[in-house]
Amino acid sequence: MKYTEFNSPLGVLCVATSDMGLSGVYFEQHQHFKGIQGWQAAPAHPLLQLATQQLREYFAGQRQHFDLPLDMSSGTPFQQSVWRALQQIPFGQTCSYGTLAASIDKLSAVRAVGAANGRNPLSIIVPCHRVIAANGALTGYAGGLKNKQALLQLEAYQSLHQAPLFT
Repeated sequence: MKYTEFNSPLGVLCVATSDMGLSGVYFEQHQHFKGIQGWQAAPAHPLLQLATQQLREYFAGQRQHFDLPLDMSSGTPFQQSVWRALQQIPFGQTCSYGTLAASIDKLSAVRAVGAANGRNPLSIIVPCHRVIAANGALTGYAGGLKNKQALLQLEAYQSLHQAPLFT
């Protein structure tokens, strides 16, 4: 595994890649991140450079969709199906855990969908921050609720104003 660090407006992100594609974007205090032990720092790696450039554009209000090869093989088939469904939630919008479960035909598995959402290793890129409780409450985010709120505010602001929130 190769990685680099990216100084985002929300703090340092660890961006990782495998030979198959981008495999992780983790906040400093990411709940399920096991750390970089055994990983190789590779800030010049082409995919890591592309990922950090696209993240930079996202935070600057210049990008709403990521175009990167992803490696989601760290998840179970069920988790991967949830992570693919997350990619269908439009920029600047949210959905409930129930809606996400229904989108993969697993309406009775809302809790399992929530758990899979929380295990998403590709924060921001695979937008798990766009999933909220049915009552509109912000619940659970492996990168921290403060970061979830900031990402949702950034996307809502950019959707309304077509301008960057962070400069």
